[in-house]
Amino acid sequence: MTAATLVAGVDSSTQSTKVEVRDLVTGAVVASGSAPHPVVTPPCSEQDPRSWFAAFEAAWAQAGSPQVAAISVGGQQHGMVVLDADDQPVCRAKLWNDTESSDDAAWLIDQLGSPATWADAVGSVPVAAFTITKLSWLHRTHPDAWRRLARVVLPHDYLTHRLTGGFTTDRGDASGTGYWSPATESYRWDLLDLVDADVAWPEVVPEVLGSMDRAGLWNGAVVAPGSGDNMAAALGVGLGPGDAVMSFGTSGAVFATSSTPAADPSGAVAGFADATGRYLPLVCTSNATKVLDAVRRLLGVDHAEFDDLALAAEPGGPIVLPYFDGERTPYRPEATGMIDGMRTDVSRAQFARAAVDGVVCGLLDGLDALQAHAALDGRLVLVGGGAKSRAVQRVVAGLTAMDVVVSDAEQAVATGAAVQAAAVLEQCDHRAIQQRWGLGEGTVISGVDGGDVRLRYATLRDR
Repeated sequence: MTAATLVAGVDSSTQSTKVEVRDLVTGAVVASGSAPHPVVTPPCSEQDPRSWFAAFEAAWAQAGSPQVAAISVGGQQHGMVVLDADDQPVCRAKLWNDTESSDDAAWLIDQLGSPATWADAVGSVPVAAFTITKLSWLHRTHPDAWRRLARVVLPHDYLTHRLTGGFTTDRGDASGTGYWSPATESYRWDLLDLVDADVAWPEVVPEVLGSMDRAGLWNGAVVAPGSGDNMAAALGVGLGPGDAVMSFGTSGAVFATSSTPAADPSGAVAGFADATGRYLPLVCTSNATKVLDAVRRLLGVDHAEFDDLALAAEPGGPIVLPYFDGERTPYRPEATGMIDGMRTDVSRAQFARAAVDGVVCGLLDGLDALQAHAALDGRLVLVGGGAKSRAVQRVVAGLTAMDVVVSDAEQAVATGAAVQAAAVLEQCDHRAIQQRWGLGEGTVISGVDGGDVRLRYATLRDR
């Protein structure tokens, strides 16, 4: 195949960089590659951003270093990448799941007056995940590094910069910084001035591109604006009106598309923009598959055995509150996990089921919160590594009235980035690419009896 017939999507996550090369016409995957990132563990979760580009180069080589006509990068949201005047990292990048800036989040809310004022300003209430809180942390704790600050970009922006040499972002990822407003489509300089009013912020932050704009060229290929991982995933699964996505990665997320911006003063729903010109109200939890993996390791079983155990358990056993490494929604950054209802006769199967129930109930709480900001009368689409779990699939289906579908997209973020690359290359609507490639299909799932687990979970959560 020639470069004119290929496009590429990149997924730069907390754990790895993945590359997916697709045929422009049919959408068929013709090559792929993956390379790991350094392991991180909250509360301090940091990586050298240069390791991301090294992982991209390794993944690209694994895919055969193809010649493509267009490429786009989807990256983990929120992280803070600070560069000096030579475009070199001033410090290690703080990732979304780093919670060391939780005090700064509280301080920033106080400076503006209330959570509701922040929601009105930028659609979201700042938590430790947001870039603005991390900037406040750096200003407060590392004055020498702060004095060297020349650029602030997001993880996907950094990789796009390494491809093009320019400094750009997109509205989807910008909406997760805490200083760009989806409602007005503009930066809020007054909010950045809360961190440091002496910084010339318009010279520091990247230009926000439109959904059809080009960021530049790389080896002759058009580089699309890219976006945050959740925005790219929405493209990759062919998210339609009325549908919601429930994502089971290291963290969990529930999101849907909307024609109007959201502003939730409680902070549960983040009022993000999407990658197409619309909006993406989203609820994020810090603990998803990593909780299941931790319990699986304790039980000494592989993934298939864990699913067999969880599905064999009858409802009514113990329940897990899965705030293992602090929680983002509800905002409890110092929290740890809890187990309720333990008895001496508890079985391994009940313990496995308790972990699945806890993770799923946390995300279903998010789905409930989302109902106020999006009309959810379609399907609930499951994505992410944890969505491959038979236990997760069937427990979700048993606890919601929506039709539950497991997406056929193996790498939703990379696929969504490829969709954007194709749309920008052809200057056509993203939906046209999704339909041409046959995205949006999935496997319908039947549920298992959940008993009163949601009520018991809510009682434990509210203690």
